[in-house]
Amino acid sequence: MDPLAAAIDQGTSSTRFLVFNTKTAQLISHHQVELKQHFPKEGWVEADPREIMNTVHECLEKTCQKLAQLSVDVSRIKAVGVTNQRETTLVWDKETGEPLYNAIVWLDLRTQSTVERLISKTPGRSKNHLKHKTGLPISTYFSAVKLCWLLDNVEAVRQAVLSKRALFGTVDSWIIWSLTGGRDGGVHITDVSNASRTLLFDIHSLDWDPELCSFFDVPMEILPAVRSSSEIYGRMRSGLLAGVPISGCLGDQSAALVGQMCFEEGQAKNTYGTGCFLLRNTGTKPVMSEHGLITTIAYKLGRDKPAYYALEGSVAIAGAVIRWLRDNMCIVQSSSEIEQLAAEAGTSYGCYFVPAFSGLYAPYWEPSARGIICGLTQFTNRSHLAFAALEAVCFQTREILDAMNQDCCIPLPVLGVDGGMTGNRLLMQLQADILCIPVVRPSMSETTALGAAMAAGAAEGVEVWNLNPDQLPEVTAERYQPQINTQESELRFARWKKAVQKSMNWETSETSCTSNGWQQGSD
Repeated sequence: MDPLAAAIDQGTSSTRFLVFNTKTAQLISHHQVELKQHFPKEGWVEADPREIMNTVHECLEKTCQKLAQLSVDVSRIKAVGVTNQRETTLVWDKETGEPLYNAIVWLDLRTQSTVERLISKTPGRSKNHLKHKTGLPISTYFSAVKLCWLLDNVEAVRQAVLSKRALFGTVDSWIIWSLTGGRDGGVHITDVSNASRTLLFDIHSLDWDPELCSFFDVPMEILPAVRSSSEIYGRMRSGLLAGVPISGCLGDQSAALVGQMCFEEGQAKNTYGTGCFLLRNTGTKPVMSEHGLITTIAYKLGRDKPAYYALEGSVAIAGAVIRWLRDNMCIVQSSSEIEQLAAEAGTSYGCYFVPAFSGLYAPYWEPSARGIICGLTQFTNRSHLAFAALEAVCFQTREILDAMNQDCCIPLPVLGVDGGMTGNRLLMQLQADILCIPVVRPSMSETTALGAAMAAGAAEGVEVWNLNPDQLPEVTAERYQPQINTQESELRFARWKKAVQKSMNWETSETSCTSNGWQQGSD
């Protein structure tokens, strides 16, 4: 009987627990639970940390029940990995085990005025002032500015920090601390891939940086210990998996890079989830972008192994635009209808959709942008709008790929893809057409969870998964070839870029619109 490795995949809109065969990478069983997002104010996005853990426990329990129904002994699970939505920020009380505020989700915009204040105190008022150490611009996206907001605005957080009871973490830290005992000896750690998303971490020395912490007024004692992405951190304390080591930890996009087996310099993958994230492995030396991308740590697969870096382009809104069409506009009743609706039109008929609901991330890093739909005529209908929404995901990816090719000087010949949206065949064909290169989708699309399970199973002391290149399983894939000529692709892309410019500088912190009309001020 082959040993099994499992992964907790805690995403923006759902939590999943997935179990894989360590020899074939085959998915054996899984369970998924939707996670409710909270929108207390315009631009604010939160999640309840208790709900996060409730969904984790439910997924663990239900998956173990399914394994029993399949006559699979849960004792075959030798390791558990954690992969998580990155940048989402929590602070909790280590003595009570209670969160001190809701988790502030990565695409939350409440910190725009905080970002402006921080940038204003840098020499030259540069958003890239910390990039030489962190690889990141000062942006609402990253954890440190969310932590700043919590320290400035939440009395319970301030008091817990003063009384030395506060712990900060991204979602991985909260899950691992809770599963390894919580207030009764829980392990407070994160891995290098998640730490590199905080603006508090030096990606060269691989440690928290006192100067960065001072810049954001963050006390270092609340930070988790930084570990590699593949080692035993602790063991499950309760339930059917009690005693099983938690031995893998990767931010979701790094996990997808590992799950796509992009272990060689130059390989790249794009994940289509709530947002869209294109990562290119740049090897053991960080490449600093000159074209609006960020430099991040891809993975460090063992305490004594080198860190691998990646260039990343992040898009805030991808799958979220489909949910917006479903939930806010009621254009469709389910997300799966979008493909059929868009296919009915076969074109956007000159309609362009820039879904800058949370500003624009790479390569612009422009929080003032807002979503626009332009090029409308009396002929435009909901099918054209559905097509334009799918094109928007593809155009955003094209902008990132162009920047990546400029930074690396070597054009990407083929793009690996994964994530929930890749089941949409029309989207995948559109992506190949707009990029003018082949797009390859693995037949097993659960690459994010697979990456975390691989890291966990390969950890020293577990060693049930071999990551040597000649030991990796063969993965079948579906390939989409470009079907339109390059000239048409370039024309559509040029019009998209024109629409992007019209979305810029729409919102500022000086003026914000409320339900009662226009008011001055950022809060």
